[in-house]
Amino acid sequence: MLKTNGDRIPVLNMYCGNQSVFICEKAESNVNASYKSITLQLLSWYTLSQNVNVSAVENNPALHPLWVRCDMSDPAGTAWFGAETVCMGNKVSGVKLHSVTCKGSTVDKKSLITLDELKQEHKRRCHPSSVSECSARFLLLGSTVVENTLIKSQSSVTVDFKWSHVESILETPPLSSTATLNIKVACGEMRSPMFEMYRELEFLQTLADGLRTGETEWMEPLESASAVNLTKAFLEELQNTAKTPQDQTAKPAESEKDDPIFNSLLERGDLDFVEQLWVRMRKSVISYQDIGDCLKLVTEALRYGDIKPWIHRDSSSSLSKLILQSYHKQIDHVSLTGLTPVHMLLEMGLDKMRKDYINYLIGEELTTLNHLCYYLSTDVDLQEQVIRLRKLHHLLEIILTCSTFLGLPYDRLFLLTQSCLQHYKTYPYDENHEFKLQIKPALISHFYQKEHPVVWGVEVSSGNGAREVRTSLQLSDRPLVDHIIFDTDYTNETVNGGSEDPAFFSTMVCCGLANFA
Repeated sequence: MLKTNGDRIPVLNMYCGNQSVFICEKAESNVNASYKSITLQLLSWYTLSQNVNVSAVENNPALHPLWVRCDMSDPAGTAWFGAETVCMGNKVSGVKLHSVTCKGSTVDKKSLITLDELKQEHKRRCHPSSVSECSARFLLLGSTVVENTLIKSQSSVTVDFKWSHVESILETPPLSSTATLNIKVACGEMRSPMFEMYRELEFLQTLADGLRTGETEWMEPLESASAVNLTKAFLEELQNTAKTPQDQTAKPAESEKDDPIFNSLLERGDLDFVEQLWVRMRKSVISYQDIGDCLKLVTEALRYGDIKPWIHRDSSSSLSKLILQSYHKQIDHVSLTGLTPVHMLLEMGLDKMRKDYINYLIGEELTTLNHLCYYLSTDVDLQEQVIRLRKLHHLLEIILTCSTFLGLPYDRLFLLTQSCLQHYKTYPYDENHEFKLQIKPALISHFYQKEHPVVWGVEVSSGNGAREVRTSLQLSDRPLVDHIIFDTDYTNETVNGGSEDPAFFSTMVCCGLANFA
């Protein structure tokens, strides 16, 4: 806590990236002192304390950057003042002074600063300059408005552009820009082509949570018939066929094919007996008793030779092993009590869903089995298997979002797949993580060229290295400072037929260099 003229100034030590910074703001005051004068005193003390030419200062080490939060009550609308030392070798050679000024939103583009005015503002503080970089961010996928109703989305895909040779404020990024997609996808949204798979995964997670905690909140059944009746009907269908064991498969449940997008992308036509049993049970089970009763019917039918179902060679569930034993009429005794039936059903679901994901990823040639070993391993416990399956599901949500909604070509989807697979081998499951993907602007030009940016910025710079100074302008659809409340009558909708005259908040960051002679 600093004190000046009776005013208490709290000092917060915070971190920006790997660098520690000090942030000051005025607390309650006992005297009528000017906030700006206190701010200037702090910055003056900071500068003087670093000037080796001041007799009281000798070999003082460089201080952390100092930022003072302001209330925008001055004519310029200052939100921040800042200072940081500039070093040449081990010596402090000067101080950079920063100011951040803001303006409320406006739809009047004529009131915005021009590019020439921005250059003049920079020239007032520094040497002759050049436009160093221009940037813009567009929202390609996110919350949208349908018939005047806002449909919120936790998923978003934005694209960041960078280019030089800018000619005017708010110009559209040229096709020569560098473009990076920022992809954040939340699972479970109804418009996702993975929604049906998500509901299946949620049931599987319910089983896993029940094994872990001993408590289960059962999902609303999707079938009107009971799980036991559905299982009986399925077994009778197999018993009534006179085909060979390899042909004893029933057609997948029709309700599984309701969504044409889901069907065309992920539905498999080679579901074996265990997978078809899982489909029926996951849509109808509402208790532990249901699971035990269904599996008892199946094991008895196997033991008495009533059915000889076909299963995939690489099936690894406990029920699959019993089926293999039934081919030789030697079935191990399984006590279907306690949590054993839940354990068996969870294995069935894991097996089936892993094959679903493999079917798409391998079928689309987005990866190989070798790259999927981490996600398909059954050597870890069931809880960890579920976590890895959720990671694989999230990966598919990301890939199909970029494929279905953005229409990205194969080479970009392949690169994104490899990036996601590599990321989730190391990091925990996180739907808030933004995945990055470099693309050519031409691939998405039809998305952004008729839309308004959510952020548009330009920087003017001079000098180089530690002595480089910049003046930047940011125009955005919402304020870039969070400690000021702006009054505005405008609302922006920048996606899917947004306003023809968007409102922009203006933020300018100016920098000056004070050299110590």
